[in-house]
Amino acid sequence: MRRFERKKNIFRNKDALGESYQPESIEERDEEIDSYMDALQPIVDGWEPNNIFIYGNTGVGKTAVTEYLLEVLQEDLDEYDDVDLSIVSLNCKTLNSSYQVAVQLVNTLRPAGGEISSTGYPQQAVFKKLYQELDEIGGTVLLVLDEVDSIGDRDELLYELPRARANGYLEETKVGLIGISNDFKFREQLDPRVQDTLCEREIQFPPYDANELANILESRAAVAIKEDGYDQAVIQLCAALAARDSGSARQALDLLRLAGEIAESNDSERITEAEVEEARAELEQERVEEGMRELTAHGRLSLLAVISKAAKEETPCRTRELYEEYTALCESAGMDTLAQRSVYNHLSDLRMLGILSAKENRSGSRGNYYSYDLDVPFSSAVAAMDDVLTLDREIETIRDIASMNNIG
Repeated sequence: MRRFERKKNIFRNKDALGESYQPESIEERDEEIDSYMDALQPIVDGWEPNNIFIYGNTGVGKTAVTEYLLEVLQEDLDEYDDVDLSIVSLNCKTLNSSYQVAVQLVNTLRPAGGEISSTGYPQQAVFKKLYQELDEIGGTVLLVLDEVDSIGDRDELLYELPRARANGYLEETKVGLIGISNDFKFREQLDPRVQDTLCEREIQFPPYDANELANILESRAAVAIKEDGYDQAVIQLCAALAARDSGSARQALDLLRLAGEIAESNDSERITEAEVEEARAELEQERVEEGMRELTAHGRLSLLAVISKAAKEETPCRTRELYEEYTALCESAGMDTLAQRSVYNHLSDLRMLGILSAKENRSGSRGNYYSYDLDVPFSSAVAAMDDVLTLDREIETIRDIASMNNIG
C-alpha cells in the first residue's frame, strides 16, 4: 500500500503561488514600471545606462518587476543591431563589502575553473580583474545587485564602477548599476562622493494596499487553484491580513498557499476563511521562531518580559517597566542582568524583526519615550518560547495568567 498519494483536490498549479513563479504580466505596479522604463530608455537609444536604485519593503515587487522589465528589454533590443546588452545579476545578502561583491562578480563572469580566491588580493587588483572581465563582454552591461545595502559603508565599488569608463579602466563596455534595497536610508549612509558619482535614478515601491493585494491574489489564484476551490471572502481575508501587517504580496500569497495546503490535508474541496486563520497563526509562529533564532539569550528574555506583561494586560508598556520584568526573569533563570540600555537595544531588534511594535510618546519637557507591545498573536509568541529557555515554570505561569484574562 502506498503511503504517499497525490492530492489534487485544491490546487491545479500550486507553483503559481510560489516565489519563483514569473507571471505573464505584473499587477498593480503601472506607475513604477513607467518610471523604471524611463530610467532604462538610454540603453535603447544607444547611450550609457543610468544607475538605478529601487527601494521598498520585502514582497512589494522590486525584484519581480526588475526581472520582468529586463527580460522585455532584451527581447525588444533584438530589433536593434547596434545595441548589445548583457545582464549580470548578483544577490549581495551574504556579501558585506565592495571587495566581496567584486570577487563574486569576477567569478560569475569567468568560466568554471577560472574563479579567483575570495581572499588574498588587494582590493584594487580585484577591481582591475573585474574591469578586464567586463571589457571582454563589450557593449552595455547592467549589473543588478539585489540587497545591495548588505555592503554597508564599505561602498568603494559603487564609487569606482560609474567612473570606470571616464578613468580609462573600461574601453569597450558601458556599465550601469541597478541596486535593489529594503533599506530606504541606504543612500543617506553612502559616502558623499559615492552619492555624487552614482547620480542614480531612484524609484520607490510602496507597500500594497488591500485592494491591490486582492487583485494580485485573484490573478494568481485563477492559475493556481481549481475552479470553485475558493471564494472571494478567502481572497479578501488574505489580502486584508497582509495589508494590515506589511503590504507584502509575498505574505498574501504564502497565506493563500498554506491555507490551500491545510484544506487539502483535511481532504476538503474548498478553502475557507477558517483555513486562512489557521495559516495566519502558523506563519506568525514561524516568523517569531525565525526571529528568535537570531536573538541572544538576553534578547529572548527581553521578549519574554513583553509576553509576561501582555499576559497581565499591561501592554503597551515602557522600557523601564519591561526592564523590571526582565530583571525578575533573569533572577529566575540564574543569569546576570544587562544594563537597561542593552535591553532597549534588544527591544529595538525585536521591533525590526516585526515581533514587537513600538509607539513613540511625546511628553514635553520630560522627553520622548517608546511603549512596546507584541506585534504577533500572543499564542504564537508563547509557543515560540517553548524549548528555548529553561524557564518552563515561568512560561506556564504566564499561560495561566493569560488564560485568566482570556488572552491567547
